Amino acid sequence: MSTRDMSTRGISTGDVRFRAGQRGRATLVWATPVWAVAYAGFGLVCVLSGTPLPHLGGDAEGSGPAWAVVAVGVPMALISGAVVRYGLRPALRVLLLSACGLTGVIAFGLLMDVITLMAGQGVDSPASAANRALAAAGSVLLAATARSDRLPSGPSNPFGSAGSAVRSPASAPRPVQLAAWTGTLAFLPYAAMKTYWAIGGTFAGVTGEEMLAVSERNGASGIFLTLESRGLDPTALLALLGVFLLWGLVRPWGQVFPRWTPFLRGRRVPRLLPLAPALLGAATLAPYGVVGIGYLALATGGAVTMGRGDFPSEGDALLVAWIGLTAFAVYGVALAVAARSYWLRTRPA
Repeated sequence: MSTRDMSTRGISTGDVRFRAGQRGRATLVWATPVWAVAYAGFGLVCVLSGTPLPHLGGDAEGSGPAWAVVAVGVPMALISGAVVRYGLRPALRVLLLSACGLTGVIAFGLLMDVITLMAGQGVDSPASAANRALAAAGSVLLAATARSDRLPSGPSNPFGSAGSAVRSPASAPRPVQLAAWTGTLAFLPYAAMKTYWAIGGTFAGVTGEEMLAVSERNGASGIFLTLESRGLDPTALLALLGVFLLWGLVRPWGQVFPRWTPFLRGRRVPRLLPLAPALLGAATLAPYGVVGIGYLALATGGAVTMGRGDFPSEGDALLVAWIGLTAFAVYGVALAVAARSYWLRTRPA
């Protein structure tokens, strides 16, 4: 229907946008209980089939974790169903946000599964990876439902603010760009270490051939092993991709596709395209790295012991762990800072 046809029928463009916003909100509110029922059903299937749900690749005994999934999904179905029936009351908003935090904790480690799959290796537990993916989807739906009353507020504004103009692309403030530089530099020792192993060097008492054998023993794919045998470590390449994402969040080309992108140049970048992986990465890498550094500090001080794994000594294992976890922690925090800045700079004006 053209604008002229709508005008002749007494329908304004604002009315169309308002109705579209209302339909979007209704779809969102209904999607949440559907997810909750599906999540509870997933847990029940795991219980009946005896499928364990280890967390972060650990060992799980019995059906306790699967029953925990059911215990999360059923109340969420009731709460989100109450939102559909009675609207978004203050008490229901609090429950939705609390559940969002809980599912976010359950989803912790999803990025590690994604990285493992991208690196050509299999995850330790497909059921556990599916549990984290479902929890991550639920966390997004619960948070969006808790804020759904802020979407359409009038015919002239489907976003509930004073205007809906798109902001011009702009770089992040200087402190945010400094954080991006810090996150980039933190990955350099990690990428150098992995690349040095890939080209056949010896570091921390382990040769490149030994690291290749470890990757093969851990179930790495043929593509992974081929790249590593030719001096291209896939995890170092993923680190490069992560740095690319980080700078896309702080530079204008992360908001409008630049000239070097065929068929897309000049078009607006969808907000969720960089924000979704950035938020997932920050929520996983930052706490993983920070908590890991705390443990390494205790191990270095002798308060706890740390296994040497595939390395000749505990000191070698600590050295490699310090390089890796420092990179994850600093990059994860920088990613969180950059994602927040991107979120604020791309909001409708």
